[in-house]
This record gives sequence, structure tokens and C-alpha cells, in this order.
Amino acid sequence: MERAYARARELCQQVDEISQLTPVLFGLWRYYVAQAQLHTAREVGETLLRMAQRVYDPSLSVVAHYTLGATWLWLGALPAARMHLEEGITHYTPDQRRAPVFRIGQDLGVGCRVYAAWTLWLLGYPAQALAHIHDALALAHELSHPYSLAFAQAVGVYVYQFCRDIPAVHKHAEAAVVLSTEQGFPLWTGAGMSWRGWALIMRDQDEEGLVQVREGIAIWRASGAVLSVPYFGTALAEASAHLGYTEEGLQALTEAHTLMEQHEERWWEAEIYRLRGVLLLRQTGTPQAEAEACFQRALDVARRQQAKSLELRAAMSLARLWQQQGKRQAAYELLAPIYGWFTEGFDTADLQEARGLLDALM
Repeated sequence: MERAYARARELCQQVDEISQLTPVLFGLWRYYVAQAQLHTAREVGETLLRMAQRVYDPSLSVVAHYTLGATWLWLGALPAARMHLEEGITHYTPDQRRAPVFRIGQDLGVGCRVYAAWTLWLLGYPAQALAHIHDALALAHELSHPYSLAFAQAVGVYVYQFCRDIPAVHKHAEAAVVLSTEQGFPLWTGAGMSWRGWALIMRDQDEEGLVQVREGIAIWRASGAVLSVPYFGTALAEASAHLGYTEEGLQALTEAHTLMEQHEERWWEAEIYRLRGVLLLRQTGTPQAEAEACFQRALDVARRQQAKSLELRAAMSLARLWQQQGKRQAAYELLAPIYGWFTEGFDTADLQEARGLLDALM
């Protein structure tokens, strides 16, 4: 596929045909993203944006902002991602569905909303994130476009997982598996199966759930996709640890960290460090200082990325450790200002948990 798109790009450049070049570049971007070649994908996105700035074409603007927004998200540059994705939403109109470039994959109005939801949750806006997912699902249903709906269900479920809404994860993951299996979308079948398995474990501690998590990841990877494998690795680690398989969880995190470093897919980096700290504390004989260093690293990464939701998680993990060590005041002083920054989403699991921990530390 890469060779075919690269040859098409050469031909388009020979005749200077922008209308034909746009879907070719978009196809190349999709290839580079799937392979987690994110800096190359960013360069393609920047080329699309320069093209959009030369000609007045709202559909091309949507493509350009979508590609850059999603790429910056995966690289962990969250404010830039938010800006581009919101620009994409602003320029999008449903009638663009007829444009040839919009026929590649999911509808970009749906795509911008889904990835904006990811970004908003990471930045610390859970309520706005959930609103964007609701809008994405509504738009996908309205378009009657199966691939867009499968995408919204399978990728939108990440936000419900971020929010620790286990019933919603199971519901939307199950819907993604059913639709994607019927339509022959293996990528979204794999993602949905993984999250359905995760929800089973978190809800019922069901060993069958772990089988589904592993099978879903295998389906995802069998497609050739490299993107998101570190994130799925943290799901496997968390699921394994929940069932008492701490060593397997740590192995999954080691692989996730290796892939993250190889491909610079850093949007979930803070959680990889934090979960490693959590699992190390469950391992007999591990010095607490090693886990504490993981929590501190998670805090540093989250602060650098302005990922307030991940900063809150890292602070809670470190505050719990300090609480056990008798450092209650230090724990409170760490957690209180981070919790105090939030202005929404107080009914979500992380913020409720943080409030409870602060009450216990007072």
C-alpha cells in the first residue's frame, strides 16, 4: 500500500494536481500512522495544511487539521492536538461526505470529535470529553455509515475507559464487536474485544475476560497496526494484575515502554510509569523507593504534557504511598492543588476517588 501511494504521489506532483494529491497524501498519512511512524505522519499533515492554506477548500482544511490533531495527540503534544481538532470540527459540514477524500475510512467529523474527546479528557475536561463522544456517536448514526459507527464505538470506548465507567465500556465495546464482525472490520473487532474483556475482568474478575483482552490485541496486531499497542499493553497489565498475575502485568508494561520509546507514541506515557509503580508495590521484596520513582516520573511526564487527568492519577498513587509511610501532610499538599484545578467531571471515578483520599488525609 505504501508503494502504491508513494507512486501515486509522484504522478500527482508531475501534473501538479491538488485534487488528486489530497487523497493520496491522506492515504500515506493513514499508513504512517498505523505503523506508528508519527514524525513522518506529522510531516504529511503539515504538507496538507500548507495546501489547504493555498486554496479555499473547507474539506481539505478538515483533512489537514484532522491529520495534525490526531498525530500531535499520539505524540503527546496535547494543546496543539486540541487546537487542530477543534479547527477540524469548525470547518466540517456533513455534505463534505461526498468529497472523494472523505471516502477513505471513517467520516472526519466523527474522527475529529472522537480524538478531541481523548484530548480533552487528558487535558482535564472529562465532561467535555464525554459530550464529544456522544456527538460523535450521534453523527455516525445519522450518517448511516457502518465504518464510521464502528470507529466511534471502538475508539470512543477509550474515553469511557479513561473515566472508569465499566458498564459503558462493556456496552460500547460489545456494540463495536458485533458491528465490526458483521461488516468485516478486524481492527475495530480487535479493539472492541480487548475492552470487552477488560470490562469483564473489572466487573466480575472473570478469567475469560483476560482471554478476550489477549485475543483482541492479537487481532489488532495481526492487521499490521503498531499504533496503540502500548496503550493495549497497559490494559493487559491492569487486567492481569487485577487477577493477581503481577509478573505478567509487569512484562506487558515492559513491552509497552519499549514500543513507546521506539515509536515516540507518548500520549499514555505517564500511565505506563504509574502502573509500573502500582504493580511494583504488589511484588514481594521490591523497595518502595523504586515504585516512588515511577510515580514521580509519571508526574513529571503528565505535567510536561499538561495532561491534568494523568497528573491527578499519578498524584493519587504517590499520595497513597506517602500516606502508608506516615507522610500525610505531604500527601495532602501534593494532591489538593491538583484536585482543586478541576472544574468539571466530579462524578467520574478518578475525581471521586481523589476527593475520598483527600478527606482521609485531612
